Amino acid sequence: MPENRVPRRRRFVVCEPRHFAVQYAINPWMSTGRPVDVIRALDQWQALVDAYRAHGHTVDTVAPVPGLPDMVFAANCAVVVEGRVFGSRFHAPERRGESVAYEAWFKTEGFEVQHPEAVCEGEGDLVPAGRWILAGTGFRTTPEAHREAQEFFGVPVVSLTLVDPYFYHLDTALFVLDDENVAYYPGAFSPGSREVLERLYPDAVTATREDAMAFGLNSVCDGRNVFIAPGAGELADRLSGRGYVPVPVDLSEFHKAGGGIKCCTQEIRETRS
Repeated sequence: MPENRVPRRRRFVVCEPRHFAVQYAINPWMSTGRPVDVIRALDQWQALVDAYRAHGHTVDTVAPVPGLPDMVFAANCAVVVEGRVFGSRFHAPERRGESVAYEAWFKTEGFEVQHPEAVCEGEGDLVPAGRWILAGTGFRTTPEAHREAQEFFGVPVVSLTLVDPYFYHLDTALFVLDDENVAYYPGAFSPGSREVLERLYPDAVTATREDAMAFGLNSVCDGRNVFIAPGAGELADRLSGRGYVPVPVDLSEFHKAGGGIKCCTQEIRETRS
């Protein structure tokens, strides 16, 4: 029988995609020849915000800045654990202005922000998972940033190597279900990293490449409800079988830039998960 899952209220930070566009290509999903429907993107983004609020979560918004088309991907701006903010230093020059805008917002909200010395793309690659932080590397965030984050938070950091360019951030290949378990696509990881995940999470929910390519792993879970791409049907069924409740939210317009639900969602953790 499926387990009885209990949701936990979350505080999320998002940024309206008013200036969203694909103006450059920094991952395999992006092509400047595929125009973005901004009106559709705005509608999809608003549906995500509405879904979060309908499930009892708090949503704060950061004002978008002209000239920063990827600023909608709030997860990349920082990682927040116990109210401490470890900011971002983007790999691509085109995105570096986002760090300034988000760090200014956090400071206005009363947070102290540590700006990383090494390349670090926030929750894109640093995923708090209960007792530790899972940390991706291979395409964007560097191992040096993993060490910085561990020193800053005082939380063990588990480094994982990504090997498939379509899953260039950890949050495209894995998401946290609760403090004890995750869902992930094994093919996105190096052999050693797959073995680490198998040891840490023997009961993990695994996804097919098809569901991963549908951005099924770029999901957000509150412990019970899983805000998930509608195209990841098999993964949704597996989650349902474990007692989770899939909440389909279509963010397909953002797939054109290599992003989805989690990419658009930064979480503020006032206390450690």
